[in-house]
Amino acid sequence: MNERMSYHPYQGKGRRVNWLALLLAVVLLGVICFAVPFGAVIAGARTDIQGDPQVMVIFGCQVKPWGPSVLLQDRLDAALDYLEDHPDMTVVVTGGKGDDEHLSEARAMYDYLTEHGVDGERVLMEDRSHNTKQNIANTLELMRSEGAGTADGVLLVSNGFHLTRIRMLWDRAGGPGPVSALAAPSSHIPTMIWMHIREPLALVKSFFFD
Repeated sequence: MNERMSYHPYQGKGRRVNWLALLLAVVLLGVICFAVPFGAVIAGARTDIQGDPQVMVIFGCQVKPWGPSVLLQDRLDAALDYLEDHPDMTVVVTGGKGDDEHLSEARAMYDYLTEHGVDGERVLMEDRSHNTKQNIANTLELMRSEGAGTADGVLLVSNGFHLTRIRMLWDRAGGPGPVSALAAPSSHIPTMIWMHIREPLALVKSFFFD
């Protein structure tokens, strides 16, 4: 009788604890996997000028019906501030026309720069690209065809969060150096927060597939 009625302790609680531990481990792994590229994005989000670059490349961003988006205007305004003291630079504006844009990003940037006093003859337009990898490949092709002097290096201009990925893809494409970077501020806080979430994922994607 006692053997048939032997006591078996309840195991459900232990199983719940194991599942909770597994869930916490998965969450922790996800945080670590996000933290590494996020740290790389933050580390690269700074201005770093090497020597005296003679070519500036401004990377495109969305164009609105009324003109450059806030992020794109941030990039252009940072470029204009630098060009005030370096007016002889060759400037490459790069970015094609998206399905929701009425003109190419390169044309919008060209118009903005020339309206603010930049000599249009010094601005080269690369208007065929639709992502950062294409921006760089087409820009390098354009610079070679136009004979843009890069002996003193190139200055890459974008919002700070974008610069780590740009540098990685620039080096991977064999872009000339020394490479300098000009980090434009991001004046629209909600967009800045979203881009700091999105960009680490884009960096991982580009690292493996671009």
